[in-house]
Amino acid sequence: MAALAAVFFAQPALAHPHIMIDAKATIRFDDAGRVAGLHHSWTFDTAFSVWMVQGLDTDGDGSVSSAEMQALADENMVGLADYGFYTYAGDEMVFDAVGDQRMTYENNRVTLDYSIVADQPQAPGERFELGIYDPEYYVAITVNDAADVTLENAPSDCAVRVEPPVPMTREVEERLYALGPEVLELPPDLAAAMRGTQGLVVISCGAASVATTAADAAADVARARPAAPFGGPPPEVGINLPRSGFFGWLQNQQRDFYAALTASLDALRTDWTAFWVLGGLSFLYGIFHAAGPGHGKAVISSYVLANESQLRRGIALSGLSALMQSLVAIGFVLVLAGVLNLTSTALGEAAHWVGVVSYAMVALLGLWLVLRKVFGWGHSHAHDHEHGHDHEHDHHADEHTHAMHHAIAPQDIRGNWREQLGVVLAVGLRPCSGALVVLVFALSQGVLAAGIASVLLMGLGTAITVATLATLAVTAKGLAGRIGGADSVLAGAIVWWAELAGAVCVLGFGVLLLIASL
Repeated sequence: MAALAAVFFAQPALAHPHIMIDAKATIRFDDAGRVAGLHHSWTFDTAFSVWMVQGLDTDGDGSVSSAEMQALADENMVGLADYGFYTYAGDEMVFDAVGDQRMTYENNRVTLDYSIVADQPQAPGERFELGIYDPEYYVAITVNDAADVTLENAPSDCAVRVEPPVPMTREVEERLYALGPEVLELPPDLAAAMRGTQGLVVISCGAASVATTAADAAADVARARPAAPFGGPPPEVGINLPRSGFFGWLQNQQRDFYAALTASLDALRTDWTAFWVLGGLSFLYGIFHAAGPGHGKAVISSYVLANESQLRRGIALSGLSALMQSLVAIGFVLVLAGVLNLTSTALGEAAHWVGVVSYAMVALLGLWLVLRKVFGWGHSHAHDHEHGHDHEHDHHADEHTHAMHHAIAPQDIRGNWREQLGVVLAVGLRPCSGALVVLVFALSQGVLAAGIASVLLMGLGTAITVATLATLAVTAKGLAGRIGGADSVLAGAIVWWAELAGAVCVLGFGVLLLIASL
């Protein structure tokens, strides 16, 4: 039942960020000393910057100008407005775009500059909090220190400091975990409670606070729905897990490995010895990436629970699915970016619809597994007829119990090659978003071979993690069958219900992920 509960709490959730931003902010005050607006200057990480400018060099001069990026800047503002500009300030301030958005591309990094104005300016008082973050954690926005924050037209007694992230409280964790898939915006009080979990910019005005904030400013440094604002590849939806404790540590490892991976890929342009570092990081990234929430491991594990009794077949399915996911990402970028030169927005849209098809296939696979389990479709009954109806058999045994007992024979349960191919396609058809960004970056920097090797090593790491989970599923199923001991009817009943639960999990994941992606 725990597995079923996890299915019905599934919703869009992100294991780690795919976009990293170094942020600077100018906080603008009106003549009454109130916070009236902000100017953001966000510089994106190298790999995602290259993804953004893919296909935008329309005049073919080898560089991407601000004019060529203006349509993308305008489009991003529409998406950012839907997300409140990732800006949470004061007492639930509401902002509107000024319309001065502009993008520049220099040294392989994109910078987005834009201004927003408050509907109702607010006096800062002794503690005015400004959070710049994505609650879904697809975008990691970091204000590195107080020097990156400028106060414009502020009263002379105002000071600014940057506070590091604080751990999420148990109450906030539980409330986040309880949110259903239909919740697209956090309740105001919950959003406020999350402000400090990704760091805060704090403004203090007033004579009593100047000395304290000046001292703090010298010591405090920030530690620092599918990517609508920046046109990134769509995030994979999965199970909503807490972002503290073990899962918080896991997410931090994923982020650090991804940042180091793209940095080593960049270093390959001048130092080919960085390939060995890149290979190791790619492999470890695949392991950590697969350990987070996502549909691949859930589908493979649930399918193995529902259908397979042989460990080697579960491991083989895990490996083939991970390999296909890598190959799809490689083919996707080579054709759409390398040959057709599509823009990053078009690539993201194409990846989104590939994901929709993948989730639909998962749902159909789950429906087939449930129907086959309930109605006994596809099971071999040949041995029943070889001996006729005169063999020794208890004809008074319950028909349903006989079906459950009959279902546990390995030769009867395992899926045929078409069904197993469907599993591989359903899981592997959706390319990893991180792999797409890495490949586009590698293509643009002339290190495509290294990028392909990196993605294949990611797939190897992913295969190991998913195969481990499939092994646990097969082991758990075997233990469940042995609970009945010598009572073969009880053992058959336990395994039958375990298999049905696995089939329902596949169906549930497919339906919910499909709904969440539309």
